[in-house]
Amino acid sequence: MTSGIHHITLIARKVQANVDFYVGFLGLRLVKRTGGYEDPNQLHLFYGDAAGSPGSLVTFLMWEDGSPGRVGHGQPSEIAFAIPPQSIGFWLTRALQFNIQATGPAQEFGEPVLRLKDPDGVIVKLVGTNALAEPAPWASPDIPETDAIRRLRGATILTEKPKETAHFLQNHFGYSETGATATIRRFTSKSGDVIDVRDATGFWTSAPGTGTIDHIAFRAPDEATVLAVRADLEQEHAGATNAHDRKYFFSLYVREPGGSLYELATDGPGFAVDELPDTLGSKLFLPTHLEADAAGTLVKLPQFALPGEPRLTPRDLPFIHRFYHPDEPNHRTFVLLHGSGGNETDMLPFGHQIDPRATLLGMRGRSTEEGFPRWFRRLSMTTFDQQDIRSEAEAFVAFIEGARDGYGLTPDKTIFIGYSNGANMLAAVMLLYPGLIRNVVMMRAMAALEDAPTPDLAGANLLVLTGKEDPYGKYAPTLIRVLADTGANLKALDIDTHHGIGDDDAEAIRGWLVENGL
Repeated sequence: MTSGIHHITLIARKVQANVDFYVGFLGLRLVKRTGGYEDPNQLHLFYGDAAGSPGSLVTFLMWEDGSPGRVGHGQPSEIAFAIPPQSIGFWLTRALQFNIQATGPAQEFGEPVLRLKDPDGVIVKLVGTNALAEPAPWASPDIPETDAIRRLRGATILTEKPKETAHFLQNHFGYSETGATATIRRFTSKSGDVIDVRDATGFWTSAPGTGTIDHIAFRAPDEATVLAVRADLEQEHAGATNAHDRKYFFSLYVREPGGSLYELATDGPGFAVDELPDTLGSKLFLPTHLEADAAGTLVKLPQFALPGEPRLTPRDLPFIHRFYHPDEPNHRTFVLLHGSGGNETDMLPFGHQIDPRATLLGMRGRSTEEGFPRWFRRLSMTTFDQQDIRSEAEAFVAFIEGARDGYGLTPDKTIFIGYSNGANMLAAVMLLYPGLIRNVVMMRAMAALEDAPTPDLAGANLLVLTGKEDPYGKYAPTLIRVLADTGANLKALDIDTHHGIGDDDAEAIRGWLVENGL
């Protein structure tokens, strides 16, 4: 059978930092970008050589603001790339230029090794070796082809069952033992890459999360081979197996006895099935089962810029937030506030539905209730922590002022759209800080702020949308009366819906935008 590593998949937290390290610093080629097969809100990036060859690929599942994982036994702990031995000096100098801490070079199994850490803390080794074939080295503008990364050299696995882990590698994935130290046994494939099995007995267990390696995928020539290996694993009662068609390869997942997740993936059909070889990685693709709601899925995936492309520098502001920039933006920016239990991406599809060319800024509330984000604490279903409302409104003001300075938001062309708890937050901000926000849509809102002042909101445009079947709708008139006394240009509509939002809301908002020249 074909042997060796097909790809290694890791979990990263911030997509831009990840791209800057693996493309900008290491000089790998971005060969594919897709939506997540298991999680529709997850971006999946593939880096590799010029052709996206099996054996060169390292892939990342992006968990924006995900919790850090813990490296321990039952998990790979390091990845290694092969470079020409004479290029160690080039990479040591490059690490200094990029302010990336490097240790070494040190000898490991007779090879010079530089150790680095990526932005999430994963150990990345650069190994000087001529032991592997060089399918298609990728030369970037500041990395000569003679110094470029060739392919994956291998990975290190931590296990409390080193004998069983070793047997699994040898028996099912075509590896042979070629060296050993006191704690590490080295296994080499016919392709020349290595898996180092490290005895981690007594070490703590791994925990999934950002900054960890999710799985190692090994190579198979075709689907028949994958299914044959599956039959062997089932005959040996090796544990649960799952087979999937990932479009670019057919694969099988299984856990080895020490707990690490393995995948067996076919070499074909490869990444050129939906992109030309010269344009690999330039377009975002979605799995077939997500194409029915392609627009709603795409706007929730994090965006990034490749080195040299224009980018928006993120600002350190009081609230977690996410931008979506359409390919051909117009003058509008929607600032979107979720309801109870939502996050900064929940309202992005709705904003895109209203206007596909609007720039979207989704925000996440900072208060929590049983672990779920809110904009301020709730004491009962209809009463709220007044001190929390006021303190979070003050933080919201700081966010908006910082976003205007840092991101260039234009007050007259910025429309704030809030749903439920988010709408209540917008109402409180308007009443406490008149003039800060001028164009506001509140869906399923109620008067959360007690002893509210009656400011002068002349010049503000307000739209309040209440669901006729919303059980909380009976609380909306109190808020509408308060707003009506402010002098704002207020429009209040009752629509045939419940507490949720949908097409009727989008249609009403589009009409209101036109009416007010927004």
